[in-house]
Amino acid sequence: MTVPDPGLPTRVRIHEVGARDGLQNEKTPVPTEVKAEFVHRLAAAGLTTIEATSFVHPKWVPQLADAEQLFPLLSDVSADLPVLVPNERGLDRALALGADRIAVFGSATETFAARNLNRTVAESLAMFEPVVARAKEQGAHVRGYLSMCFGDPWEGAVPVPQVVSVAKALLDLGCDELSLGDTIGVATPGHVGALLDGLDEEGVETDRIGVHFHDTYGQALSNTLAALRHGVTTVDASAGGLGGCPYAKSATGNLATEDLVWMLDGLGIETGVDLAALTATSVWMAERLGRPSPSRTVRALSHKE
Repeated sequence: MTVPDPGLPTRVRIHEVGARDGLQNEKTPVPTEVKAEFVHRLAAAGLTTIEATSFVHPKWVPQLADAEQLFPLLSDVSADLPVLVPNERGLDRALALGADRIAVFGSATETFAARNLNRTVAESLAMFEPVVARAKEQGAHVRGYLSMCFGDPWEGAVPVPQVVSVAKALLDLGCDELSLGDTIGVATPGHVGALLDGLDEEGVETDRIGVHFHDTYGQALSNTLAALRHGVTTVDASAGGLGGCPYAKSATGNLATEDLVWMLDGLGIETGVDLAALTATSVWMAERLGRPSPSRTVRALSHKE
Protein backbone atom coordinates (compact mmCIF):
# COMPACT_ATOMS: atom_id res chain seq x y z
CA MET A 1 0.00 0.00 0.00
CA THR A 2 1.41 3.36 -1.02
CA VAL A 3 1.06 6.15 1.52
CA PRO A 4 3.00 9.27 0.48
CA ASP A 5 4.59 11.60 3.00
CA PRO A 6 4.35 15.24 1.84
CA GLY A 7 7.54 16.09 3.75
CA LEU A 8 9.70 13.85 1.55
CA PRO A 9 11.16 14.21 -1.95
CA THR A 10 9.05 12.92 -4.84
CA ARG A 11 11.98 11.19 -6.53
CA VAL A 12 15.24 9.62 -5.36
CA ARG A 13 18.26 8.69 -7.47
CA ILE A 14 19.78 5.42 -6.33
CA HIS A 15 23.55 5.24 -6.73
CA GLU A 16 24.05 1.49 -7.09
CA VAL A 17 27.38 0.31 -5.66
CA GLY A 18 27.00 -3.48 -5.66
CA ALA A 19 29.22 -4.14 -8.66
CA ARG A 20 32.13 -2.21 -7.11
CA ASP A 21 31.74 -1.76 -3.36
CA GLY A 22 29.93 -5.08 -3.07
CA LEU A 23 32.13 -7.36 -5.14
CA GLN A 24 35.44 -5.88 -3.94
CA ASN A 25 34.91 -7.70 -0.64
CA GLU A 26 34.46 -11.18 -2.05
CA LYS A 27 37.10 -13.68 -0.92
CA THR A 28 37.18 -15.20 -4.39
CA PRO A 29 37.24 -12.84 -7.40
CA VAL A 30 34.06 -12.95 -9.47
CA PRO A 31 34.62 -13.75 -13.18
CA THR A 32 34.65 -10.70 -15.44
CA GLU A 33 31.76 -12.05 -17.54
CA VAL A 34 29.60 -12.44 -14.44
CA LYS A 35 30.36 -8.88 -13.35
CA ALA A 36 29.41 -7.60 -16.81
CA GLU A 37 26.12 -9.49 -16.78
CA PHE A 38 25.43 -8.22 -13.26
CA VAL A 39 25.77 -4.60 -14.43
CA HIS A 40 23.61 -5.27 -17.49
CA ARG A 41 20.91 -6.83 -15.31
CA LEU A 42 21.02 -3.91 -12.87
CA ALA A 43 20.55 -1.46 -15.73
CA ALA A 44 17.68 -3.52 -17.15
CA ALA A 45 16.02 -3.31 -13.72
CA GLY A 46 15.95 0.47 -14.05
CA LEU A 47 19.01 1.63 -12.15
CA THR A 48 20.46 4.71 -13.85
CA THR A 49 23.72 5.06 -11.90
CA ILE A 50 25.79 1.89 -11.46
CA GLU A 51 29.29 2.11 -10.07
CA ALA A 52 31.13 -0.29 -12.33
CA THR A 53 34.61 -0.94 -10.91
CA SER A 54 37.71 0.56 -9.37
CA PHE A 55 41.04 1.47 -10.93
CA VAL A 56 42.93 0.81 -7.71
CA HIS A 57 46.20 -1.12 -7.94
CA PRO A 58 45.36 -4.87 -8.01
CA LYS A 59 47.70 -5.39 -5.04
CA TRP A 60 45.22 -3.55 -2.80
CA VAL A 61 41.92 -4.72 -4.30
CA PRO A 62 42.63 -7.92 -6.26
CA GLN A 63 38.92 -8.59 -6.72
CA LEU A 64 38.73 -5.64 -9.14
CA ALA A 65 41.98 -6.30 -10.98
CA ASP A 66 40.02 -6.83 -14.20
CA ALA A 67 38.85 -3.21 -14.57
CA GLU A 68 40.49 -2.85 -18.02
CA GLN A 69 38.78 -6.04 -19.20
CA LEU A 70 35.39 -5.26 -17.66
CA PHE A 71 34.78 -1.65 -18.64
CA PRO A 72 34.75 -2.21 -22.44
CA LEU A 73 32.11 -4.94 -21.93
CA LEU A 74 29.75 -2.27 -20.57
CA SER A 75 29.78 0.09 -23.56
CA ASP A 76 26.16 -0.72 -24.39
CA VAL A 77 24.83 -0.18 -20.85
CA SER A 78 22.23 2.60 -20.76
CA ALA A 79 23.25 3.99 -17.37
CA ASP A 80 25.91 6.24 -15.90
CA LEU A 81 28.93 4.10 -14.95
CA PRO A 82 31.11 5.83 -12.34
CA VAL A 83 34.47 4.28 -11.49
CA LEU A 84 36.65 4.75 -8.43
CA VAL A 85 40.16 6.14 -8.96
CA PRO A 86 42.68 6.48 -6.10
CA ASN A 87 45.26 8.69 -7.78
CA GLU A 88 46.47 10.06 -11.12
CA ARG A 89 47.61 6.64 -12.33
CA GLY A 90 44.12 5.29 -11.73
CA LEU A 91 42.63 8.30 -13.48
CA ASP A 92 44.86 7.72 -16.52
CA ARG A 93 43.63 4.11 -16.75
CA ALA A 94 39.98 5.17 -16.43
CA LEU A 95 40.16 8.01 -18.95
CA ALA A 96 41.95 5.80 -21.46
CA LEU A 97 38.87 3.57 -21.51
CA GLY A 98 36.46 6.49 -21.90
CA ALA A 99 35.17 6.74 -18.35
CA ASP A 100 33.33 10.05 -17.88
CA ARG A 101 32.28 9.73 -14.23
CA ILE A 102 34.95 9.18 -11.61
CA ALA A 103 35.06 9.06 -7.85
CA VAL A 104 37.77 9.67 -5.26
CA PHE A 105 37.67 8.17 -1.79
CA GLY A 106 38.68 10.21 1.26
CA SER A 107 38.42 9.89 5.03
CA ALA A 108 37.10 12.16 7.75
CA THR A 109 39.51 10.60 10.28
CA GLU A 110 43.28 10.40 10.44
CA THR A 111 43.49 6.74 11.45
CA PHE A 112 41.39 5.49 8.58
CA ALA A 113 43.23 7.77 6.15
CA ALA A 114 46.49 6.21 7.32
CA ARG A 115 45.18 2.64 7.04
CA ASN A 116 43.27 3.06 3.79
CA LEU A 117 45.42 5.59 1.90
CA ASN A 118 48.70 5.50 3.83
CA ARG A 119 48.45 9.27 4.18
CA THR A 120 47.17 11.95 6.51
CA VAL A 121 43.83 13.56 5.69
CA ALA A 122 45.64 16.65 4.39
CA GLU A 123 48.02 14.55 2.29
CA SER A 124 45.13 12.61 0.79
CA LEU A 125 43.36 15.83 -0.18
CA ALA A 126 46.57 17.02 -1.82
CA MET A 127 46.73 13.73 -3.75
CA PHE A 128 43.14 14.19 -4.95
CA GLU A 129 43.62 17.78 -6.09
CA PRO A 130 45.28 17.05 -9.46
CA VAL A 131 43.02 14.02 -9.98
CA VAL A 132 39.87 16.11 -9.64
CA ALA A 133 41.32 19.00 -11.67
CA ARG A 134 42.35 16.77 -14.56
CA ALA A 135 39.07 14.87 -14.52
CA LYS A 136 37.13 18.13 -14.68
CA GLU A 137 39.35 19.34 -17.53
CA GLN A 138 38.34 16.20 -19.43
CA GLY A 139 34.66 16.95 -18.82
CA ALA A 140 34.15 14.16 -16.30
CA HIS A 141 31.68 14.27 -13.44
CA VAL A 142 33.49 13.84 -10.10
CA ARG A 143 32.09 12.31 -6.92
CA GLY A 144 33.89 12.54 -3.60
CA TYR A 145 33.38 9.73 -1.12
CA LEU A 146 33.94 10.67 2.50
CA SER A 147 34.23 7.68 4.82
CA MET A 148 33.99 7.49 8.62
CA CYS A 149 31.54 10.39 8.78
CA PHE A 150 29.85 9.14 11.95
CA GLY A 151 32.16 6.75 13.74
CA ASP A 152 35.62 5.25 13.40
CA PRO A 153 36.59 1.86 14.91
CA TRP A 154 39.84 3.33 16.21
CA GLU A 155 38.85 6.91 17.08
CA GLY A 156 35.23 6.44 18.16
CA ALA A 157 32.53 9.03 17.42
CA VAL A 158 33.62 11.58 14.84
CA PRO A 159 32.80 15.23 15.71
CA VAL A 160 30.45 16.88 13.25
CA PRO A 161 32.71 19.96 12.69
CA GLN A 162 35.58 17.64 11.75
CA VAL A 163 33.46 15.90 9.10
CA VAL A 164 32.11 19.20 7.78
CA SER A 165 35.63 20.56 7.40
CA VAL A 166 36.84 17.63 5.27
CA ALA A 167 33.57 17.56 3.32
CA LYS A 168 33.97 21.21 2.39
CA ALA A 169 37.59 20.62 1.40
CA LEU A 170 36.55 17.85 -1.01
CA LEU A 171 33.88 20.04 -2.57
CA ASP A 172 36.34 22.94 -2.80
CA LEU A 173 38.65 20.71 -4.86
CA GLY A 174 35.90 20.65 -7.49
CA CYS A 175 33.86 17.54 -6.69
CA ASP A 176 30.37 17.77 -8.17
CA GLU A 177 28.82 15.69 -5.41
CA LEU A 178 29.73 14.27 -2.04
CA SER A 179 28.75 10.89 -0.59
CA LEU A 180 28.67 10.81 3.23
CA GLY A 181 29.71 7.35 4.36
CA ASP A 182 28.71 5.60 7.58
CA THR A 183 31.48 3.10 6.98
CA ILE A 184 30.93 0.97 10.10
CA GLY A 185 27.19 1.51 10.38
CA VAL A 186 27.06 3.28 13.75
CA ALA A 187 24.99 6.33 12.74
CA THR A 188 21.54 7.00 14.15
CA PRO A 189 18.91 9.39 12.74
CA GLY A 190 19.68 12.26 15.11
CA HIS A 191 23.36 12.10 14.22
CA VAL A 192 22.48 12.12 10.52
CA GLY A 193 20.37 15.22 11.01
CA ALA A 194 23.12 16.94 13.01
CA LEU A 195 25.69 16.36 10.26
CA LEU A 196 23.34 17.58 7.53
CA ASP A 197 22.53 20.65 9.66
CA GLY A 198 26.26 21.28 10.05
CA LEU A 199 26.77 21.14 6.31
CA ASP A 200 23.79 23.45 5.81
CA GLU A 201 25.30 25.99 8.17
CA GLU A 202 28.49 26.02 6.11
CA GLY A 203 26.60 26.63 2.88
CA VAL A 204 26.85 23.13 1.39
CA GLU A 205 23.87 22.63 -0.91
CA THR A 206 21.79 19.54 -0.09
CA ASP A 207 21.46 18.66 -3.78
CA ARG A 208 25.22 17.97 -3.85
CA ILE A 209 24.98 15.40 -1.06
CA GLY A 210 24.42 11.66 -1.20
CA VAL A 211 24.29 9.26 1.75
CA HIS A 212 25.96 5.87 2.06
CA PHE A 213 24.79 3.79 5.01
CA HIS A 214 25.84 0.38 6.25
CA ASP A 215 23.41 -1.81 8.15
CA THR A 216 25.68 -3.06 10.93
CA TYR A 217 23.17 -2.12 13.66
CA GLY A 218 20.04 -2.26 11.48
CA GLN A 219 19.90 1.53 11.16
CA ALA A 220 20.48 2.04 7.44
CA LEU A 221 16.84 2.58 6.46
CA SER A 222 16.02 4.80 9.43
CA ASN A 223 19.12 6.87 8.70
CA THR A 224 18.12 7.12 5.05
CA LEU A 225 14.66 8.34 6.02
CA ALA A 226 16.24 11.00 8.23
CA ALA A 227 18.34 12.16 5.27
CA LEU A 228 15.30 12.24 2.98
CA ARG A 229 13.44 14.40 5.49
CA HIS A 230 16.37 16.80 5.24
CA GLY A 231 15.97 16.96 1.46
CA VAL A 232 18.68 14.53 0.33
CA THR A 233 17.68 12.84 -2.95
CA THR A 234 20.73 10.64 -3.73
CA VAL A 235 21.09 7.40 -1.81
CA ASP A 236 23.83 4.81 -2.24
CA ALA A 237 22.76 1.17 -2.03
CA SER A 238 24.03 -2.25 -3.01
CA ALA A 239 21.94 -4.89 -4.78
CA GLY A 240 21.32 -7.76 -2.42
CA GLY A 241 23.11 -5.95 0.41
CA LEU A 242 26.54 -6.96 -0.89
CA GLY A 243 29.68 -5.39 0.50
CA GLY A 244 31.38 -3.87 3.47
CA CYS A 245 34.80 -2.30 3.70
CA PRO A 246 38.07 -4.24 3.32
CA TYR A 247 39.93 -1.84 5.63
CA ALA A 248 37.34 -1.72 8.45
CA LYS A 249 36.62 -5.23 9.64
CA SER A 250 33.60 -4.18 11.73
CA ALA A 251 31.80 -2.91 8.61
CA THR A 252 29.03 -5.19 7.42
CA GLY A 253 26.98 -4.96 4.27
CA ASN A 254 25.73 -1.86 2.56
CA LEU A 255 22.09 -0.88 2.61
CA ALA A 256 20.37 -3.38 0.29
CA THR A 257 18.94 -1.70 -2.80
CA GLU A 258 15.81 -3.88 -2.61
CA ASP A 259 15.13 -2.85 0.99
CA LEU A 260 15.52 0.79 -0.02
CA VAL A 261 13.21 0.43 -3.03
CA TRP A 262 10.56 -1.34 -0.92
CA MET A 263 10.51 1.59 1.49
CA LEU A 264 10.53 4.24 -1.24
CA ASP A 265 7.79 2.46 -3.20
CA GLY A 266 5.64 2.44 -0.06
CA LEU A 267 6.19 6.18 0.33
CA GLY A 268 5.25 6.85 -3.28
CA ILE A 269 8.76 8.08 -4.08
CA GLU A 270 9.81 7.45 -7.67
CA THR A 271 13.06 5.60 -8.40
CA GLY A 272 12.42 4.09 -11.82
CA VAL A 273 13.50 0.70 -10.44
CA ASP A 274 11.54 -2.50 -11.10
CA LEU A 275 11.70 -4.26 -7.74
CA ALA A 276 10.86 -7.69 -9.13
CA ALA A 277 13.60 -7.49 -11.76
CA LEU A 278 16.10 -6.20 -9.20
CA THR A 279 15.24 -8.99 -6.77
CA ALA A 280 15.69 -11.58 -9.51
CA THR A 281 19.08 -10.07 -10.28
CA SER A 282 20.21 -10.33 -6.65
CA VAL A 283 18.97 -13.93 -6.43
CA TRP A 284 20.94 -14.66 -9.61
CA MET A 285 24.11 -13.11 -8.15
CA ALA A 286 23.65 -14.85 -4.81
CA GLU A 287 23.57 -18.18 -6.65
CA ARG A 288 26.88 -17.33 -8.30
CA LEU A 289 28.40 -16.33 -4.97
CA GLY A 290 27.13 -19.53 -3.37
CA ARG A 291 25.20 -17.98 -0.50
CA PRO A 292 21.81 -16.36 0.11
CA SER A 293 21.36 -12.60 -0.14
CA PRO A 294 21.33 -10.78 3.22
CA SER A 295 18.60 -8.44 1.93
CA ARG A 296 15.38 -8.95 3.85
CA THR A 297 13.32 -7.89 0.86
CA VAL A 298 15.11 -10.30 -1.47
CA ARG A 299 14.51 -13.12 1.00
CA ALA A 300 10.85 -12.22 1.47
CA LEU A 301 10.03 -11.85 -2.22
CA SER A 302 12.03 -14.87 -3.40
CA HIS A 303 10.49 -16.99 -0.64
CA LYS A 304 7.02 -15.94 -1.80
CA GLU A 305 7.83 -17.14 -5.29
